Amino acid sequence: MLGKIIILFKLARKVAMSDILNITSKFKEPPLIIKILFKILSFSFSSKKNLHTNKDEGERLSDSLESMGTTFIKLGQFLATRPDIIGEELSKKLENLQDRLPPFSLHQAKQIIKKDLGEKTYESIINLSEPVAAASIAQVHKAQINDNGTIKDVAIKILRPNIKKIFNEEIDAMMLFAFLVESTIKKTKRLKLVEVVFLLKEITNLEMDLRFEAAAANEYAENTKNDIGFLVPQIYWNFTNENVMTLDWVDGVSIRETEELKKRNLNTEKIAENIIQNFLRHAVRDGFFHADMHQGNIFIDNNGQIVPIDFGIMGRLDKMSKRFLAEILFGFIQRDYRKVAEVHLVAGLVPKNVPIDDLAQALRSIGEPIFGQAVKDISGGKLLKQLFDVTEKFNMQTQPQLLMLQKTMVVVEGVARKLNPNTNIWTTSKPVLESWLKETKNPMTTINETVQNTSEVIKRLPEFPEIMDKANQALTFLASGQIPQNSNSYTALNTKKSEMTTFRNQSIISLLVLVILGLLVF
Repeated sequence: MLGKIIILFKLARKVAMSDILNITSKFKEPPLIIKILFKILSFSFSSKKNLHTNKDEGERLSDSLESMGTTFIKLGQFLATRPDIIGEELSKKLENLQDRLPPFSLHQAKQIIKKDLGEKTYESIINLSEPVAAASIAQVHKAQINDNGTIKDVAIKILRPNIKKIFNEEIDAMMLFAFLVESTIKKTKRLKLVEVVFLLKEITNLEMDLRFEAAAANEYAENTKNDIGFLVPQIYWNFTNENVMTLDWVDGVSIRETEELKKRNLNTEKIAENIIQNFLRHAVRDGFFHADMHQGNIFIDNNGQIVPIDFGIMGRLDKMSKRFLAEILFGFIQRDYRKVAEVHLVAGLVPKNVPIDDLAQALRSIGEPIFGQAVKDISGGKLLKQLFDVTEKFNMQTQPQLLMLQKTMVVVEGVARKLNPNTNIWTTSKPVLESWLKETKNPMTTINETVQNTSEVIKRLPEFPEIMDKANQALTFLASGQIPQNSNSYTALNTKKSEMTTFRNQSIISLLVLVILGLLVF
């Protein structure tokens, strides 16, 4: 525990010396005790240099977090999804936080590959390049491998040296700080700060096992192998381990480079349409979708195909959720609000005693204003958010998977509109939803059969059942923002809380003993 206090002091010093408290104070005033503590910690004989004179608060905040390393970057990215804790305005400022960090050396990368994959496998890797991209958790190198007599260009993703140890030590120290804040400032208890930090730890540790990402990519590729114009890079399992992942190299253009796409005579309007349709197709058909589809994770290859990368965060929908999603979106497209209300009732998402006409009227209050907007302002993701907000008043059960999908849908629509500002979300979505609903016989009558089937387990890679179970659990936590009481993580969280409570009590007793001894001696 003493080690955690030392690490916590170092982290607090980092924060105090940065610009973070000044920036966040403009959005959410911190307690006076925190301001005093950070003022003391920031004391320095050297003068601070202002390196952010031409940047707004969002950029300065992002720069400060990035400069403090992986733990703060991940914390910032996670808090961007929790406006309930930090407020809407500050949450938006954190949305653009990137995790760019200086790369580690090629020599270190080679040592990690040798250690994890073995000398023989390492020797079969050809032309391993210097890092081509470096993020907070891992970096990527280009190389070649001999795949059954064929030389193939590959990307090799390698975890940063000691990143798991560093991250877990720092996050445990942050958890202790959250516990102390909750213990001393009673108003913060409702924010469940300890749970927030613990949740971040669970999710990030998942990202730091590259076998999980490889397994997700493998399943995604299997699901989409017949999708024309969509290609998931192949995983090379003989060159993949917990700390190293090898997959096909993508020769192409990032979709953020709109002008370059146009120079290559690629139809950006069609690409925008295809991105939305593929995302929806994977959600309602497969129940397995890429949940981090920002601009940096989507490429267009030399054949004009959409190629996603970075499979660390994937979303999963059970059969009932797939049906629910397709039915409600299609119902809104048709402006058939009674049908959408019926879906809620039949699926058991709202109590059966809810008057269907009242629910339909509430749903109409969401749909009609949306259809009155300009095409460029209509958003399926925002529609789902409003739907969840309204149906909560009718005691709708929380659907964690759908919350994650809603968040991802907003990102996907934003990506599509960067390529084509006039993308019509409804026109684009309709054929995918219509086709899937036609393929499933009598969707309303079969909904009851699927209600009991609330989860699906990956079966293609039986050697990784424990990893995938943890993955599914952590993704559910990410979507819902809470830890279910019947989970292993909930037990682990309570164990952590007990440890910190014991430490706090022992610290108080030790302090009292020292005071008493001081009084007796002096």
